[in-house]
Amino acid sequence: MDKEITSDSFLDTCLSKCATNEYIQQIKKSLPPDHELIELANFFKVFGEHTRIRILSALYHHELCVCDLVEILGMTQSAVSHQLRVLRTSKIVKYRKEGKNVYYSLDDEHVYKLIDDGLEHVKESMVKK
Repeated sequence: MDKEITSDSFLDTCLSKCATNEYIQQIKKSLPPDHELIELANFFKVFGEHTRIRILSALYHHELCVCDLVEILGMTQSAVSHQLRVLRTSKIVKYRKEGKNVYYSLDDEHVYKLIDDGLEHVKESMVKK
């Protein structure tokens, strides 16, 4: 009968390599370069802030101006503008000008997919608890 594992530190213990050296070398060669992984980590850091996720959730549904986001989210204009600047710099949202108004939307289908996949993962994780 298997014993129940009670220590998380036991889960991180490895007494020997499980994969063959050939397989390990193959994986090492297929990893993206470090500079790309650093950029990816920075990209995901932007998603790690609650306010920015709220903005992205609103923009998921429709292109909006700052005033609309202020109304929807109950935040100050300067707070929304600051977060939009971070999202724009990271190329997660884009904007277009129409007269004096500036409208924001998600940058591309990849961002929509990230939000969809992230929410699906969170919902599935909550069901498993």
